[in-house]
Amino acid sequence: MRRSFAIPFLTLLLAVWPTALTAQSAASPRPEPPLSGPKTPRVEAVKGDDGLHHQSWYVQGFLDLKEDHAAATGKGRNFAVVFEQRGCIYCTKMHTEVLAEKYVNDYVAQNFDIVQLDLFGAREVTDFDGEKLPEKKLAEKWGVLFTPTIVFLKEDLSGLAGKSGPTLEIARMSQSFGTGTFVDLFGWVRTQAYEKDRNFQRYHIDRMAKREAAKAGGGG
Repeated sequence: MRRSFAIPFLTLLLAVWPTALTAQSAASPRPEPPLSGPKTPRVEAVKGDDGLHHQSWYVQGFLDLKEDHAAATGKGRNFAVVFEQRGCIYCTKMHTEVLAEKYVNDYVAQNFDIVQLDLFGAREVTDFDGEKLPEKKLAEKWGVLFTPTIVFLKEDLSGLAGKSGPTLEIARMSQSFGTGTFVDLFGWVRTQAYEKDRNFQRYHIDRMAKREAAKAGGGG
């Protein structure tokens, strides 16, 4: 069962990764997101009674992050946690403008397992270090101040037992982004491009140049 942009600022928390690929990921190369793609049919997120927009593929379970992470990596997918809140205009934009575009939604849904948490929520979450606490307290513990904030977690947590928050992160995306920046960061994480260059901006600039070249050549 599953539930799971002008740029105000970008916070990236990067970590050194082991270079070895798992057998599963080696057998299935990690695709970059397309530079552009079909925007239709539009993907409509469902707005729940909690005031949040929910993607059909958001992970829905017992909110045990370590277990959800293990399930994602076991399927050869990346794991992330998104914090949102009722009335958040940037959250609405993410769902109704960015993730509404079919090619963006398809790429994220096919490559990531994402758990959605409420910045002010009271549901009990089990953190990676085993601590059980309400969503809002986990947000405070992880230093999440804005919504939406997407926290991308490392795939290999070896040697990190008992750790939590920034120690386990590859990157963190805060607030509202245009489609290009949004999908490029997902691609940067998914393809492990940060292993070659931990500066996301260089990856993004290269992708923007390719988009412009494709447009000039009539490719989109």
